[in-house]
Amino acid sequence: MIRVALAGHRGRAGAEIALALQGAPDVDYVGGAGPGDDLPALLREARPQALVDFTRPDVAPDNALAAVHAGAAPIVGTSGLSNDVVDRLEAACEQAGVGGIVAPNFAVGAVVMIWLAEMAAPFFEAVEVIETHHAGKLDAPSGTALATARRLAALRRFTYNRPEKVSLEGTRGGEEGGVGVHSLRLPGVVADQEVLFGLAGQTLSIAHRTTSRAAFGPGVLLAIRRIAAEPRFYRGLDDLLDLPSPT
Repeated sequence: MIRVALAGHRGRAGAEIALALQGAPDVDYVGGAGPGDDLPALLREARPQALVDFTRPDVAPDNALAAVHAGAAPIVGTSGLSNDVVDRLEAACEQAGVGGIVAPNFAVGAVVMIWLAEMAAPFFEAVEVIETHHAGKLDAPSGTALATARRLAALRRFTYNRPEKVSLEGTRGGEEGGVGVHSLRLPGVVADQEVLFGLAGQTLSIAHRTTSRAAFGPGVLLAIRRIAAEPRFYRGLDDLLDLPSPT
């Protein structure tokens, strides 16, 4: 049994993760901590092997470092963390001899979507990423959208349209390395993303739809099991899925 604690267990995503942890036959869910709770005390008393974090970008780094100092592997699903924060966390894990992961998205389908987009990228001249999230999401663009844009931009140089006249500022969205990025925020949505490629006379759409936050459970459990068996640090779920290289 792998002893696991959860930061953010009362949140929308955290509540679903708690159910997944409680339902896993090889996981001993030792409890959760939220705003106002004493996370260091939970780590000290319950002594989990891993701490799953689905909180906010302003508290997740401290939660993850507290886990490392307590000898627990941080499994971070909170988006919006800077590269400097992830670098610092990786260094702390290495020094403490524990594994960990920071993933912009724990939905397996979202990771496969990015991989399929990378496979398609060499054949198209232009691409734009459109992500849609619930109205309460704190960051934009999503970590998944930004990671998608950066990975596609690393594969080739895309053509990005810059109109001569913009009647409403911001309607073209953002741009990352020639890849257009657009963020929509609406009630009634969990987390969707579409990667739309264009070439003369044709388009290709690769999309992932999340119908429930239960979608994050299988990826979180995969990370917990792999890191418990082999304590190393991962930046994303990709390496855990053993997907073939797109290049």
